[in-house]
Amino acid sequence: MSQVKAVLMDEAAINRALTRIAHEIIEHNNGCEGLVLIGLRRRGVPLAHRIADRIESIENVRLPVGELDIRPFRDDLSLLSDLPERAETCVPFDVTGRKVVLVDDVLFTGRTVRAAIEAVFRLGRPSSIQLAILIDRGHRELPIRADYVGKNIPTSRSERVAVQLPEFDGDTSVKILTTEAR
Repeated sequence: MSQVKAVLMDEAAINRALTRIAHEIIEHNNGCEGLVLIGLRRRGVPLAHRIADRIESIENVRLPVGELDIRPFRDDLSLLSDLPERAETCVPFDVTGRKVVLVDDVLFTGRTVRAAIEAVFRLGRPSSIQLAILIDRGHRELPIRADYVGKNIPTSRSERVAVQLPEFDGDTSVKILTTEAR
């Protein structure tokens, strides 16, 4: 059973972080030319749409947004119990020559991002791949770093970071959960 140790971000803080990330993406890329966003299923997808909304309100340009299911590209498939029969990927645009910004909720070991990069290269050859993360909690196992970070949160390996979004949880927050000892 998990217990809430702390609420790290409420809805307002998440919105501020996403707005800052949108500004940083625009600034880093000198505008929106050639940019596409790809959200990692599950919580990265609504975050990518929210970033696209903010970029549209700033630049008056709607970026294409895709959805990427990285489960078939995981290196720990034998550890997963609910393997998909088919990937739930929807990227309705060509990534070749584009600047792809991968969007996810939490960066932890880096294995999800590694799988996402492999999945993107199966779709085409982008000119660059960037990474936007709401929460960076550390504990990397691979040499992967986010380009855009909403908040850095030091955690222990025994803790879990829960990003809650209304699409899945009916709430908007970021919490640290601990497992109760029995």
